[in-house]
Amino acid sequence: MTADVQQDRSRRETFREAILNRRMLICVFTGFTSGLPLYILIQLVPAWLRTEGVGLAEIGFFALIQFPYTWKFLWSPLMDRFTLPFLGHRRGWMLITQLALFASIATLGFINPGLSIWTVAYLSAAVAFFSASQDIVLDAYRRELLPDVELGLGNAIHVQAYRLSGLVPGALALILADQMPWHTVFTIVAAFMFVGIVLTLSVSEAIAEPKPPQTIRAAVIEPFREFLGRAGVRSAMYVLAFLFLYKLGDNMATALQSPFFIDVGFTLTQIGTVAKFSSLTAAIVGGVVGGLIMVKLSINRALWAFGVVQIVSILGFAALSVIGPNLWMLGFAVAFEYLGVGLGTAALTAFIARSTHVAFAATQFALFTALAATPRTLASAITGVIVEQTGWTNFFLLCTVLAVPGMLLLRKVAPWSEDTA
Repeated sequence: MTADVQQDRSRRETFREAILNRRMLICVFTGFTSGLPLYILIQLVPAWLRTEGVGLAEIGFFALIQFPYTWKFLWSPLMDRFTLPFLGHRRGWMLITQLALFASIATLGFINPGLSIWTVAYLSAAVAFFSASQDIVLDAYRRELLPDVELGLGNAIHVQAYRLSGLVPGALALILADQMPWHTVFTIVAAFMFVGIVLTLSVSEAIAEPKPPQTIRAAVIEPFREFLGRAGVRSAMYVLAFLFLYKLGDNMATALQSPFFIDVGFTLTQIGTVAKFSSLTAAIVGGVVGGLIMVKLSINRALWAFGVVQIVSILGFAALSVIGPNLWMLGFAVAFEYLGVGLGTAALTAFIARSTHVAFAATQFALFTALAATPRTLASAITGVIVEQTGWTNFFLLCTVLAVPGMLLLRKVAPWSEDTA
């Protein structure tokens, strides 16, 4: 047997092992339970508020409740440093955050937004805090679980299950809302958190004998020192800027997705059946295909190719805003946009995982994903004001332009010619 044949067989075996193993199944469940609370906040809550007569500007400012996703690196060292007295270093925190999410999500539907908008805001902020905390520990668990060769596919599967969870608040819940009261809808949606609870009780720790930092000071300082020392200050700044800018355009474009569809003239049932299923199907297909491509292709080149699709796809929403309530155009625009979202998110998440050191997974992953989430939180907070001033079409054209700077930074952080996986 020649060396080339042996090498080819080895590559095939590596590819097969990267796809068919229990770790990939775990990534499905971590993705679903991680994505569900976020989609409740960015899809279900805005649609609920809009049907209750809340204005677009107020709904847009509701994005500010997502700041825990941006600032989660501030308390991630605590979750790295301390181990709860049950279930282990990661799983104890997973269970606590999941139970808190179930309770807070179920409570939301019992509030009348017209009478208690601030109560809705406070409780939504609590959901965001518990959700961001769950993400800290799930991201760290996944980084500890996956070997380097599986980072691309494992994180792609996580991201697509993350997207799949959006079918619950973005499709099922909207359809149910046409048939039953909102408090029942929110209780049903909250019950899906038991997917994560069952996962937590079923798996074992990724690292049998974890070695958490011995002091709070070490938990805070060492992750940043390692990152800056590994990359150098200038390269580190390029990476952080890239994480902020890469998905700025499409995060803004999808921030007020449900109110946009309502304003175009679609019913809640049409949104739930056509828009949501088209978006999730396209995102899942894009992400899974992207993950498989990244097993064969480098993460760097995936960021380039998928980023182009991500930018061009935003224009589909601009076209829909001009054409009006056409169901075929709705399905096409949403599918194309979320194909780009799925591809881009899969590549970016794999890049983030590759950029972390496994010894400091929780804090570094929290910092990097927080930066990537900042545009969704900060920029999305003013999208309602922008739309009311410019109209939907010009807003989506602006989103397309804002997607370009992140692509330009790829020359610094992930050059096409570099074959780093």
